[in-house]
Amino acid sequence: MFLPIRDDNPHTITPIVNYTMLAVCIVVFVWQFSLGAEGGQRAVLAYGFTPSHFFGQGSPLGDIPYIPATLTIVTSMFMHGGWMHLGGNMLYLWIFGDNIEASLGHVRYLIFYLLCGAAAALAQGFAAPGSDIPMVGASGAISGVLGAYLVLHPRSNIKVFVFMIIITVINVPAFIVLGFWIVGQLISSAAVDAGQPGVAFIAHIGGFVAGAILVFFFKKKSVPVFDTAHSQPFAVERRPLRVRQGGSVPPSSGRRGPWDN
Repeated sequence: MFLPIRDDNPHTITPIVNYTMLAVCIVVFVWQFSLGAEGGQRAVLAYGFTPSHFFGQGSPLGDIPYIPATLTIVTSMFMHGGWMHLGGNMLYLWIFGDNIEASLGHVRYLIFYLLCGAAAALAQGFAAPGSDIPMVGASGAISGVLGAYLVLHPRSNIKVFVFMIIITVINVPAFIVLGFWIVGQLISSAAVDAGQPGVAFIAHIGGFVAGAILVFFFKKKSVPVFDTAHSQPFAVERRPLRVRQGGSVPPSSGRRGPWDN
């Protein structure tokens, strides 16, 4: 099992749009949480993207004040179903979004992000147009960011925590990390019914494909595709053990042993 924590691409701008997306998602989730269990569920029903309502095959339930179905394509991108859902999405947006914003520019990145989220919602909707299950989450838009990153920076290295017998940090090329991710989405989408509750895998795939295509039209002309790496792939971060002088372990004699770096 591995968990990405950061990439090796240098920061070239202040990603104000990416920071704003992160902040809005967190604020909206805190608002959802403040409503309590019942109020939060009503908010999801009102502002989540529900395919049957979007395609006119369903009707509002009870006294829930539904907004126009077309607007839920946007509002659903900023809502989440739980802390883990929010945390995972924000981690991926934090790691990959800044470099895509730098490659596109602030305004184009915002438009790109929203278009990828819309493509993701519509992909899920067309897969199950009669579903009355609301979809929420930034996953579709972030999937578009991942698709763009794979096109622009496939050889950049992603630092990942690897959980096996020991915990270590390894540089793994982006095309491997993101390749495993999208293959996992494809396999999972084939194993579940798009109209049933659960993870919206079709939305992830739709957003990813949209991002991989749209980035060619939105990126700055000076930005190359398939950029080179900025660090050594598969390098392992080693953190040497520091021993305070005067402790129970004697100070080094100056000779290098077999475990020294």
